[in-house]
Amino acid sequence: MVILPLAVIGALAAAFVFTAWKARAIETAFPNSGDLIDVGGFRMNSLHLPQPHNADLPPVVFIHGASGNLRDQETAFRRALEHRAELLFVDRPGHGYSERGGAENDFPDGQAAAIARLMERRGIEKAIIAGHSFGGAIAASFALGHPEKTAGLLFLAPATHPWDGGVDWYYAIAARPWIGRLFTRLFTLPAGLILIDKATSTVFHPNPKPERYVQDGAPALVLRSENFRHNAIDCVNLNDYVQDTARRYPEIAVPTVIITGDSDAIVAEELHSLGLSRDIAGAELVWIRNLGHKPDYVVTDVAVAAIEKLAGLPRDLRAAARMAEARIASRAEEASPEMDLSIEKT
Repeated sequence: MVILPLAVIGALAAAFVFTAWKARAIETAFPNSGDLIDVGGFRMNSLHLPQPHNADLPPVVFIHGASGNLRDQETAFRRALEHRAELLFVDRPGHGYSERGGAENDFPDGQAAAIARLMERRGIEKAIIAGHSFGGAIAASFALGHPEKTAGLLFLAPATHPWDGGVDWYYAIAARPWIGRLFTRLFTLPAGLILIDKATSTVFHPNPKPERYVQDGAPALVLRSENFRHNAIDCVNLNDYVQDTARRYPEIAVPTVIITGDSDAIVAEELHSLGLSRDIAGAELVWIRNLGHKPDYVVTDVAVAAIEKLAGLPRDLRAAARMAEARIASRAEEASPEMDLSIEKT
């Protein structure tokens, strides 16, 4: 009668110790590459690349999606843009190495306001705001709340509109006040380590995941207990938030480009991207066949061309998209058949 409870207690203690130890190991493997700056009661982390002397583009602020951190967008865009523009890669509040701050940061508009303050601390008056996935909701909120700081908007496979259904069960548990803290301190990190390769492949599906994505993008940072909980709270709150906020998207009056694929396994492009193109007057929708949820990596050239167009340079994004489609098709022919990694879309 006593053996089972003691075994359970021992297993839970082992899980707690493993999570604490492995979280430190993850931080050692992926140390902070940015700077922590106070933005009003808490510190945000960011990597700032100052304006080069020969810049031909305005500043660009990159906002990562759910389960991400600044390394994700830095890996995708730094090489292509660091000699052309001032760049700011942010860890959203509660993600990467940023502190969470107050309850307002449980919602996209609070995180957008924090990014606006960070821009001020960094001396950036106005920028093109680029948001991937969940970062798209924050980019839209940024344009609504801080139009004077918004030179243009680039949405990459954005999540911006209400959808039927909820979120994954583990997010629902992790977001709860007491059981969520216990859950993230015992179970999410070991389970996440087992699933990280499959999960990141799903994000890229049907396109191949870059061989070094797990090393360069550092997605394991989200498996730390507080990061995972903050990520879960973000995801749980998003649907109700965009129920109200999406009605205001017609107020956005800055140049806008939306890049999306027709094979996104994570976000329903026909709901979010088409919704944005409908709601924002003059928005240009760039629709790419056989592209999944990571246009930032798979069609980086199209995204850079979009930034150039938002900056006022003449660019034919449809032509760029067709070239990208041909490249995707060619790579698909060369690749071996993959297992079906489709999941329910947001």
